[in-house]
Amino acid sequence: MKDLKYLAAYTIPLATALSIGSRGWLTFSAVLFAFIVIPVIEVIVGKDSINLSKNEVQKKKGNRIFDIMLYLNLPIVFSLLYWSFTNISNIDYSLFELIGLSYSVGILLATNAINVAHELGHRTTLFERTLSKTLYMPCLYMHFYIEHNYGHHLKVATPEDGATAKYNQTVYSFWVSSVTKQYFDAWKKQKELLSNSGSSFYSFKNDMIWYLIIQSAYLAGVYAVFSYKALVFAVFIGVISFLFLETINYIEHYGLRRFKASSGRYERVQEIHSWNSNHSIGRIVLYELTRHSDHHYKASKKYQILDCFEKSPELPFGYPSSIILSLFPPLWFRAINPLVPEKMKSKQKL
Repeated sequence: MKDLKYLAAYTIPLATALSIGSRGWLTFSAVLFAFIVIPVIEVIVGKDSINLSKNEVQKKKGNRIFDIMLYLNLPIVFSLLYWSFTNISNIDYSLFELIGLSYSVGILLATNAINVAHELGHRTTLFERTLSKTLYMPCLYMHFYIEHNYGHHLKVATPEDGATAKYNQTVYSFWVSSVTKQYFDAWKKQKELLSNSGSSFYSFKNDMIWYLIIQSAYLAGVYAVFSYKALVFAVFIGVISFLFLETINYIEHYGLRRFKASSGRYERVQEIHSWNSNHSIGRIVLYELTRHSDHHYKASKKYQILDCFEKSPELPFGYPSSIILSLFPPLWFRAINPLVPEKMKSKQKL
């Protein structure tokens, strides 16, 4: 039964379904669940820093149930999107309700689309990588597949990485720098990949062009099948979802840095270059994304067998609470700056 604990990740879609099927303040159901209910439960339940034994790792590593629970997010996410587009097109919502629906569905895309796409994007099979890209599509962030896998994991905790926030950088400044740099870096990486394979820029192998076409077709399809209002809604929830992602990037690597060796190359990625959180509920709902240090230590490692390390820097709160805290820079700096290693602070400039 312990293997089924990740069914709790479907509580966000359930809360989103309540938002879509409701009026008034209940349109904020997913927002309230993610940022009030989960943090309260995390305080009550507390942390879990226990790692699996070698026997448990071998057993869980090959258990298909963990993969199937990821795959099921695809029909769940797109079914809820269809329902939300239908309602937006046919119901005369108030501005308050539209805001509630937008943030609720945006949170759904950030957690059960982008987060699952991130996990599947590190897999080796064509099926799983295709699912990954498909889940990135409604988030309007398909380029993240290239930049994250071929850029971020190599450049993390260095000034060259757009997804690593500098010490004393606010989350709002980070949104701008990370979104723009990662997008342009994805194009640079695509050109490099094409060059290495001997392909031209206008080759069918240029995934960045395909991403533009696919995402444009998706938005055109929303407009054609539903309405102009649904199209605006689709753009808005996509933006909310990737800003939510960038906020997670912010709290995962804020202020942490790798140093260059005498050879001029950066030290290898270690457990100290990502912030961890062992708060139990956040771990389960986000498919162990909060055990981020081990993910960077070995990106191919499946979510259900990730470990925590004593020497990894640890967030004092779970991910939902940390996200809220980051939106208030003075409070964030007061809570997190003292936890950033001193040697890392001195090497950074904004």
